[in-house]
Formats: sequence, C-alpha cells, structure tokens
Amino acid sequence: MALIPKETIDQVLHYADIVEVVGDFVSLKKKGQNLWACCPFHHEKSPSFSVAPAKGIYKCFGCGKAGDVVRFVMDVESVSYPEAIKWLAKKYGVEIKEEERTPEQQLAQNERDSQYIVSDWAKNRYKTLLRESEEGESIGWAYLKERGLNQQTIETFELGYSLDKWDDVLNSAQQAGFDVKYLEKTGLVVKREEDGRRYDRFRGRVMFPIHNISGRVVGFGARTLRRDEKAGAKYLNSPESEIYHKSDVLYGLFQAKQAIRQEELCYLVEGYLDVISLHQGGVKNVVASSGTSLTEGQIRLISRYTDNVTVLYDGDAAGIRAALRGLDIILENGLNVRVVLFPDGDDPDSYIRKVGDQRFRQFVEENSQDFISFKTRLVAKDAANDPVKKAEAIREVLQSIAKVPDPLKRQVFLQQTSATFHIDEQVLIDAYNKQVKQAAPGPRPGGGSSAGSRSNEGSRNAGASSAGPRPASSGSAVQPGGQLTGLGSARPTPATSPGYDDELPPEAYGYMGDEEDEPTGDALDNEPVPDAQQSCEREVVRLILNYPAQPLADGVPVAEYLLGQVDETPFRTPLYADLLHLCTQAVQAGRFPDARELVRHDRADIRAAISDLVTEPHELSPNWITHSIYVPRELDQLQVACENAILRLNKCNVERELTQCLNTMNSLDPNNVEEYLAQMAIFKSLKQLDMQLAGMLGTIISR
Repeated sequence: MALIPKETIDQVLHYADIVEVVGDFVSLKKKGQNLWACCPFHHEKSPSFSVAPAKGIYKCFGCGKAGDVVRFVMDVESVSYPEAIKWLAKKYGVEIKEEERTPEQQLAQNERDSQYIVSDWAKNRYKTLLRESEEGESIGWAYLKERGLNQQTIETFELGYSLDKWDDVLNSAQQAGFDVKYLEKTGLVVKREEDGRRYDRFRGRVMFPIHNISGRVVGFGARTLRRDEKAGAKYLNSPESEIYHKSDVLYGLFQAKQAIRQEELCYLVEGYLDVISLHQGGVKNVVASSGTSLTEGQIRLISRYTDNVTVLYDGDAAGIRAALRGLDIILENGLNVRVVLFPDGDDPDSYIRKVGDQRFRQFVEENSQDFISFKTRLVAKDAANDPVKKAEAIREVLQSIAKVPDPLKRQVFLQQTSATFHIDEQVLIDAYNKQVKQAAPGPRPGGGSSAGSRSNEGSRNAGASSAGPRPASSGSAVQPGGQLTGLGSARPTPATSPGYDDELPPEAYGYMGDEEDEPTGDALDNEPVPDAQQSCEREVVRLILNYPAQPLADGVPVAEYLLGQVDETPFRTPLYADLLHLCTQAVQAGRFPDARELVRHDRADIRAAISDLVTEPHELSPNWITHSIYVPRELDQLQVACENAILRLNKCNVERELTQCLNTMNSLDPNNVEEYLAQMAIFKSLKQLDMQLAGMLGTIISR
C-alpha cells in the first residue's frame, strides 16, 4: 500500500474541523465551552457525548469512546487510519499525493479501482432501467411494490432491474467507454469458452447491489421474476473477484452499522428482502449472510459494532438444523448469540409485513433465547426417548459449549444442559472433559501451547483476534464440583488499534506512538498502586496537559515547573509514568506537550487517558454570572493547584515510606536494638516530614 506523506497528513489535520465532522453524524448543541449530543456509538436518551473544539477532542462519558477527529472517523466508519485520512481529505478537498509505488502496486491498484468504477456504473444502469424502461417499470417496479417496499427504501438500498436481454449491459458499457475485461472480472459479463461469445450474467432480474463497509458497490445479488424452466436459479450472485469476497461481506451492513452500534445488537437474517423489509419497518440493525454459511470474516465485521447477535430463523425445521451447525463460529469468537424462531410459514420479511413493526419487536423480545439453550431444547426434542440419539445430541451440545470463551458462561450452560436432559451434572462434566481432551491438538514443537484467545479491548475492537479459545492439551477442562479450568486461560493478545489488518504500521502514515503495545513507563515495581497515589500522579499529568504553556507567578510555564518538581520522583502507576515520559520528551524537544497530538497515540489506553484528562463532564452554569456570583476558576488559582499537586504527591510518597519503615521495624529481631533504633529515627524523621506536608496542605490529621 502506498504511503501518505506526513506533509499531506498535516495539511488534512490543519483543515479538519472536529465540530464539522462530528456534526455530520449527530446534532451538536453548545453548552458552555463545549458542544454536546447523544453518543453515536451507543444508545442513550441524555447527551453524554462532548466535543471540545479548542482541544480538538471528543469524549463520551457514557461508553468511554474518545479521541481526535481522525479517531472519530475511524470509530464511526470502522476504517483504518489511512482510510480515515483519505475520508477527511476528500471532505476538505485536500489532494492525496501518495508516495511513488512500484509498477506492480500501481497496476494492482488500477485494476481494483477500475472494477469499483464499472460496478458503480452498473448499479446506476440498473437503477435507471428500473424506473425509466417499460420492462423495468412493469415487472421490476411492480414486484417491489407488491413486496410492500416504498420509494425511499428502494433508493436507500439502490435497487434496480436488469433487462431480459443478452447484451444490454455489455453494449451499454462499451458505448460508455469501459474495457470489457473489467465487465468480465466483476462478473457482469460472462465469456463462453466454446466460442468466445460474451453475454450479460444478469437478465430479467431485480438487482440488489452489495456494498462494502464504506458503501462502495462490490457485487450484486439478483432475483429472477420468470416462472418458466429457462429462468435458472431463483437467486444469482456475482462471482468472487478482486473487490468482492463473499466471506468478508454482509448484505445491509453499510446501511445498518450506525443502528447496530446505537442498539448494541445485530439481527442476522438470511435473505436480501428480510433485511430490506425490516429496515423499512424501523428495525434497521439487521444484516444478512446472503444464504452463505457464516464466516470468521463476517463475524469480525459484526464485532466492530457489537458483541450481541440475534439470529432470526423462519419455521423450516430442516433449515434450522443446517444453520445451527454454522453458528458455533459466533460463539468461538466470543459474541453473545440469541435465537428467535418464527411461526411455521413465516420469515422475518413476511412476519413484519403481516403484524407491523411494534408487534414484530414484541415477538422478538418475548421469544428470544440464548443459542445454547435453544440448541439444547431442539436436539433434546428430536432425540425424544431414543437413548442413542440422546447421547449424540448431548455430544453435539457439548461441542458448542466448548466454543464459548468465557468459563463462567460455559459452567452455566453445562448446568442448563444437565437440567434439560435430566442427566447428572458431574457425568456431563466428565463427558465434556473427555470430549475437550480428544479434540485438543498436541503440543507444538518447543513446548509451545496451541491455546489462543480473543482479545476484547474496550467494547468492540475492529482488529481483535478471532482465533477463539482452544483447549489446553493437559489438565482437566472442568474440575469436580463444576469449576471450569484450562479453557480460554491463555493470555489475551495485546490490544491493537482497529483497522490495521494487512496494512503497513500506522507510524508509516504519521500515526505516532511506540511500537510496543504494552506500557513502557518506569514503574517501580509490580505491586498494586494505592488509589491515593494514582490520584496524585493523575493530577500532575492533568495539569501538564491542560495548562502546559500557562505561566505561573515566577513566569515558569506549568509544564516546566511540574516536570522539574517530579524529575527525581518516578511515578508508580505505569500509565501515568508513560504519559509523564511523553510530556518530558516534548519539553526536551523544545515544545510544549500538546493533547491534540498525543491523543493520536496508537495505544488505546493512552488515547483514552488523555481524552479523559483534558475533558470535563460538567461545566459551570452561566446563571452564576447572571446572578453576579463569582465562582473562581482553576485557571485563576493555577499556582495553588500546581503547588498542592506536588505537595500531595510528596505526601503520598512519604506515607508509603512510613509504611515500609514500620514493616521493617516489625520484622526486625527484638534483640537487634541498634538496628531497631536506627529505623525508629528514620520513622520519626518521616513522620515529622509527613506532619509538615499535612500542615502545608491544611489537613488536620495525617493519614
């Protein structure tokens, strides 16, 4: 992938207005210095999403999402850093001059771009034919109206119609100047091997454009409206291409992604019309696997927006059993899966058209059940009184339970399965352990384990590992008494920034930060850091980030003053030690620490901490000024705030040394009087210093 020069990134960041960008997605209202809105990342009634224009930062005090304008685009569009830069560049008219690529890279990019362009042209051609051709109007449009779709819905999903002719798209595309090879590569045109004749793949069909996550058309689904034997398959899809990979696309996700994020739930259905009908009925957080078995790529797409999936099935029992086998992959990736079964003869499309959206939602809520319980009841019913079938049914359920990464959930599911099948829980646990051990792969060469786990950094991370847990090859999976062990116990993979899969590291695009994902600060030890110590260290960093260049009484800037005071006082909280190190680096480089730059750090914990430190959930009401009541601001008392921050930090360190000294005294040999007296002298000196600090802070009782 070509690199975006740093100068171009700087230009994009210069023009990008966070208020304008965020305002494209939510309605912002000014309150004090900041602007507020309901969060676009989760559902809420009272606004807790704040944008600070002066600092170029947003933060939701409900779900914790935070960052700068680039991070907002990455989060809201689920794209990578370079894609977010390109998104902003397009919005603000900044030309992206990517660094020179190799001829092979240039050719590959041109090939993909050409396929995107011809697919978009075909979409527009089909849309035009639907409304402006006699055949499209009388057949395609009439069919969509018969299915109850209104014009707005048809336009939202960009539905169209292909004429029942062999060469309409072929001839029209060539007349428009498109190379026929791109028509073949995207599957719009088929070339016969026998005689080299080319013809349109889609003829006399309603067309369903398939969009990728960014809204670009990558392929098509097509439904025939003919009833004769020559009509072919009822549904016909585009073949795999360089831009269309069925395993990495979910139909309707482009239209549904915001609703999924806000509802914190994704409905999964089977067909195109299921998605479209539910969307029109107000149930917009719905996607379809388009009749294919669910893949890990599709699960990763869903997990960018939510960890909760509800699968909506029609009443076809045979179809349900087949589909159930493919849902273990959702469990394996750590998502919460529920199932809703509609009455016989109904699917989501027909049911919502029959009862309306309110009764549809009520039915889904009342009949939703977790996947393991649903599967257990289903296979138990099929097994009936046949002991052999019952044993096989139990093994089938245990296979699904083994896919669940959370050991607590596994334990609950085992208890439920025991109750459903009326089998002793310990017997079930023994069977589970045996099955897990048999399925476990042997140890890797060099003693490495094959266990893996899915990282759940934050709520939903677009680049989290989806390998799923695999059982360890030794030790019991479940101990007597039902306590789960040995599964999902591997250390999670380090949290990484979402959207960087198969791309150059973000640093190549000007994204700052250390290469390591683990904290790198100079923490003194691995002992738990007391809350008071963390609070004191946090306050020092907060003052540096909020008022770095603000001069104090003697003219020394806040950043220089505080960094000088703590120069020989290592922080014990790793996160704040790392933040202090970044601030020190900035000052040593001759500049003040800038939260707008630091918030683009590639470590998620640093981004979140900085956003938290420089934003406030509350602001003073203007009514104080209206009533002529003066309320002092922190800026007016900055000298006192900085001095008190250092005093409190020093007091915490002294109290820690007092505790250590007291512990040393208690552990001494009673006969070692000399050492005891020496420690007592140190203790008295520290106690006296502690009392002095307490007096300076105005605290009466030393803690």
